[in-house]
Amino acid sequence: MPVRTKPVFKVHDLLPSAPSNAVALTLDDGPSRMYTPEVLQLLRKYDVRATFSVVGIEAHADKDLIRRIVADGHTIANHTMTHPQPFSRRSAAQIQQQIADTQSVIVDAGAPEPKLFRSPGGDWSADVFAAVAKYGMTPIDWDVDPKDWARPGTKTITEKLLAAKPGDILLCHDGGGNRSQTVDALRTVLPALKAKGYTFVTL
Repeated sequence: MPVRTKPVFKVHDLLPSAPSNAVALTLDDGPSRMYTPEVLQLLRKYDVRATFSVVGIEAHADKDLIRRIVADGHTIANHTMTHPQPFSRRSAAQIQQQIADTQSVIVDAGAPEPKLFRSPGGDWSADVFAAVAKYGMTPIDWDVDPKDWARPGTKTITEKLLAAKPGDILLCHDGGGNRSQTVDALRTVLPALKAKGYTFVTL
């Protein structure tokens, strides 16, 4: 795998043949026993496939949720074992360990080996890119960030996501804290973006 010098920010950087009106919903920091099932239910209701960037310790604690995510047709990305920040400041060995351990946990839970890696906080360095390439993965980022992790309010999250343009990668969180605002926003955003004619794709 060639070593990249920057992550993927747009759908078509990774999937050149995706529909021109494609957008990708990504959900980070789960799985969460509380919120991931709610998100999965909404995705099923609106027939949307998403990409879940999972944290290894959470995946290990909830293998059944990992299997459900895969069974529903979603993609799983590696988001490190313990979500350490700033990730790029860790030693090369620590970075590799975080990535390798997460790959093992996800496969152990019954999911395919991830081909995508998202760095905690979108924090990249030469060592991170080298480790990602070593494990045969593509580094992914985003270009629409409603900062839902900070819980700015359902209205704010909804407005930011509804401003998405074709080709955008949307960042949301289904784990790592109280995600009720995110779930509420997605209730509005998923049908609204579909009504605009957007096609949701997995990365």
